[in-house]
Amino acid sequence: MIKLHSSSYKRVTVGLGLGSFLVFCNLYYFQPLLPHFMRTFNATEIQVNWLFSVTTLAVAIALIPWAILSETYGRRPVMLCSLLLIPVINLLMFFSQDLSTLLVLRFFLGISLAGFIAVAVAYMADEFEPQALLTAVGGYISANSLGGILGRIYGGVMTDFIGLNWTILSMSALSFTALFFIFPRISRQDHFSAHKGRFFHHNRQLLTHIRTPKILLATIIGGLNFAMFINIYTVMAFKLSSPPLSLPASITSLIFLCYLAGTLSAKLSGSWTKKYSTTSGILAAAAVCFSAIIIMSLQNLVSIVLGLLLLSGGAFFIHSLAYGFVGRNARHGKSTATALYLVMYYCGGSLGGFVLISCWQSGGWPMVFTACVFTYLIMAALTVYLSRKSMPANTQCA
Repeated sequence: MIKLHSSSYKRVTVGLGLGSFLVFCNLYYFQPLLPHFMRTFNATEIQVNWLFSVTTLAVAIALIPWAILSETYGRRPVMLCSLLLIPVINLLMFFSQDLSTLLVLRFFLGISLAGFIAVAVAYMADEFEPQALLTAVGGYISANSLGGILGRIYGGVMTDFIGLNWTILSMSALSFTALFFIFPRISRQDHFSAHKGRFFHHNRQLLTHIRTPKILLATIIGGLNFAMFINIYTVMAFKLSSPPLSLPASITSLIFLCYLAGTLSAKLSGSWTKKYSTTSGILAAAAVCFSAIIIMSLQNLVSIVLGLLLLSGGAFFIHSLAYGFVGRNARHGKSTATALYLVMYYCGGSLGGFVLISCWQSGGWPMVFTACVFTYLIMAALTVYLSRKSMPANTQCA
């Protein structure tokens, strides 16, 4: 097993971190461009939201199949195949000329990204010692947030300066180049046993996870958390790009620097887990997110930035805690368990966008605020219930 601070630990975590960074750059670099697509294609907020939501929805759909493949053929081949498809699909997007073609290709991009997302934590769970796993998961999620930050800023800034098509082509070239740094650093697995020809076995494992209250509750909490977090950013992007501010994409994309608070909080989640329970951390972070929504209700630039900083810190803390909780509490089929969590997570991100954007269109911020309050109350109730379900093994699992 790979030990914390060993040379193997450093090499593999760098490789997985770079892979995570690349995946989330590609997943999110379209998000700040939604107002740009509204003008380019003369479309509504809901229509252009599909360019982002179809990708996260495709990720959710493809996670379980990729996870099952990884149980059969190994985590590493799945991750490498996933990364290899990214520059190819970006190159095809460079040649697309209409919204429908972009939607189809963004859907296939989501399928390709799902391969890495589905099994990276399962790879770590197989190969890392428990203490190393806790730290590595926090670092991995920090790389997620950094990729999301720079991907969005890249999309906004580059599109303003060189245009959308050349931004896409540049992302294809950068993604291809990154593979030469990532592939050598993801080691072959020493603690994985393939289970070929056991498709129904893996599906039974998935059903077992769904029937396990602790795992199911953690996945629902993760989905609700992401539904609010990611789509508040989309709503704020629409607000900042509209009159009276009418900020360009290159400036609007800078709000995603607030993600840095999430990069820090995700890293700290491992230390929290060593001392306190997962559920207490989720409740505390949910309170921070709720406070952020209240601050953003002032609806000026300063309050929006401060609110997004707090929201990012709280949301990534919840994500890291819930994600790690699922991996630790799945005794068998870890990749299907973590994939189930991510299915809920990305379904929440996709469907939550249509909820919050519909609220924004119909009732402005007061309607968005109401939806957020309702969701965080549900999250708090589910977390209290999860705490009760976890109590007998709290010192071991939570």
